[in-house]
Amino acid sequence: MMNVKTYNHDLWDHGITQGYSVNGTIYISGQFSHDTEGAFVGVGDIEAQTRQTLENLDRVLAGFGVTKSNLAYVEVYLTNAQEHFEPCIRLFKEYIGQHRPAGSCIGVNYLASPEQLIEISAVAHTN
Repeated sequence: MMNVKTYNHDLWDHGITQGYSVNGTIYISGQFSHDTEGAFVGVGDIEAQTRQTLENLDRVLAGFGVTKSNLAYVEVYLTNAQEHFEPCIRLFKEYIGQHRPAGSCIGVNYLASPEQLIEISAVAHTN
């Protein structure tokens, strides 16, 4: 029997849900730097954007009743990766603590919004 659950923040509809769980595996759509009202946070500030993006990742995980310790794989997309890598990874390591999921950090030319410097997608588990 297949067990499917979704999570959405209902801020906008781009045709995808924020999280989709199938039989204990959670696929988390790319999160970026917006507050709970949908306003962009941290224009030009990679540290502020990273913190807000990680908070949004936590919000999706909580929607499935799990925490960052359930992360299995994390993909971080950065514009200007050479400049933003160090502060982003430092904040990510503070966020993740001793847990070590698999992951990738990928430099990109641009993301969905012109002010967006970071996006994080992930795969987690419920058990």
